[in-house]
Amino acid sequence: QVQLVDSGGGSVQPGGSLRLSCTASGYSYKPVCMGWFRQAPGKEREGVAAIYRDDGNTYYADSVKGRFTISQDNAKDTAYLQMNSLKPEDTAMYYCAADDWCVAPLRNMDYWGKGTLVTIST
Repeated sequence: QVQLVDSGGGSVQPGGSLRLSCTASGYSYKPVCMGWFRQAPGKEREGVAAIYRDDGNTYYADSVKGRFTISQDNAKDTAYLQMNSLKPEDTAMYYCAADDWCVAPLRNMDYWGKGTLVTIST
């Protein structure tokens, strides 16, 4: 069973930056992709970014394009989400996720971290 440990959340002012990290372990076969989802209070979960392990292809939600960058260090089985130019509407619980097939990487994945809270406020 894949285990994901996500971290790096915090509270910053608008315009600030944060970097989230997610390390995977416990897998028999390495996940095909990893990604980040977020859920704000009262809102549905949203796929934010995803990256394919083998070729590094990335996908982003329109709301974060140009501001967020997903990357990976395969040697460490770790994915990162660099978040710049943060806005109050980015406030949410951010969840790391991984998937064995990645058919629709921004819609759902098989494995989930516990989440890390990101708060953007003055």
